[in-house]
Amino acid sequence: MSCDSNTIYTEFASVDGSWNKQDTLAFDFAAPDTTEVYNMYVNLRNNEEYAYSNLYLIVALNYPDGKVDSDTLLYEMAKPNGEWLGKGFSSIKESKLWYKGYDEPFTFSQSGDYTVEVTHAMRNNGSINGVIDLKGITDVGVSVEKANQTN
Repeated sequence: MSCDSNTIYTEFASVDGSWNKQDTLAFDFAAPDTTEVYNMYVNLRNNEEYAYSNLYLIVALNYPDGKVDSDTLLYEMAKPNGEWLGKGFSSIKESKLWYKGYDEPFTFSQSGDYTVEVTHAMRNNGSINGVIDLKGITDVGVSVEKANQTN
């Protein structure tokens, strides 16, 4: 758990440097206060084996009543010159990627248990079939934080 007092939930799953496109990573948590506003993030750790400048993910938020909100998301992972985005001084870079709350306030509309499911949707240029084993991703996580209400 983070020592940041705004962090409500954070969890990582290791993919050991190769993420199979059939592997859906699931993160379960109880809804925080349904009257507050939150930001949700997908957190990634990658190493120099990651061969792409971007990352496509399919992220689904499963509500307690069975509703599913699914998004295909695109994230930039490197600058045009090849320099990795993210934080870290070693060969591992950590990126905190917006999922919910960046364009409009996000509230958990229902009390109960939520699940966030994350799969990768990477393809090589010119290829119809997706990348089977995405190399260079070491960990995938999800975090929920109280939104800064002063903005």
